[in-house]
Amino acid sequence: MTTIEQIDREAYEPAYAQLANILRRQIANGYFRPGDQLPSEAQLCRTYGISPMTVRRSINLLSDQGVVNTAQGKGTFVKPLELGTAVFDLYELQALFEEADTAVKLLEVRVVAADERTARKLCITEGNKIIYIRRLLTKCGEPIFYHRAYLVYDPTRPIVEAEMDVTSLRGLFSNTVNQSLKRGQLTIEATLMNAEEANILQAQLPSAAFYLEHLFYDFEERPLSWGWFIFRSDRLRFSTQIGIQEGRKDE
Repeated sequence: MTTIEQIDREAYEPAYAQLANILRRQIANGYFRPGDQLPSEAQLCRTYGISPMTVRRSINLLSDQGVVNTAQGKGTFVKPLELGTAVFDLYELQALFEEADTAVKLLEVRVVAADERTARKLCITEGNKIIYIRRLLTKCGEPIFYHRAYLVYDPTRPIVEAEMDVTSLRGLFSNTVNQSLKRGQLTIEATLMNAEEANILQAQLPSAAFYLEHLFYDFEERPLSWGWFIFRSDRLRFSTQIGIQEGRKDE
């Protein structure tokens, strides 16, 4: 690095945030590599003309962001790349509900008796009435995923009306439609489609798929709904980024 960025005293951005961005860019550009020790607090104070408190706030920010590690009495070090810390999100899936060429079709809604597995998931008695729902999502007329869900039968709960609305599927991810949901558990697995799923999703057997199971709870920690999505494996990707991304100077 031939030049050293300086702290802009006239900038709206606080000095500690400017220093954190400067150090992050230096790490992203390879000036400091994983395992390297950053300059000491005293060195950073002299180089950038800032106080020890400002330096400590910058280092704490980088530590909170997972960029560096601090060791008492030793200094601050650039964290190595850790594949195990990668986090995959469902933004690509959620974006499907925002696209104009995406449609959700309600295939079936009926009241059924809970079998042993469903009763266990919903913490109810086997044989109790529950609502069974099937949906199909298509994009440009092409089937993308098949959804099945079981809901606790209680006409007084708003979740019943919300789930029967074909647009409420978005609420499973944003919770903007149904405010009765407190939390949810999502589990993703690889699977093979059965004959019914392959027929609905227009796939040839054997056909690989993603299985996304969901279990949602109300604010009294009671299960409200349980179900799963079957995605065609060629229609859904999960991607993320790891490592330090170089930020703009004006960020």
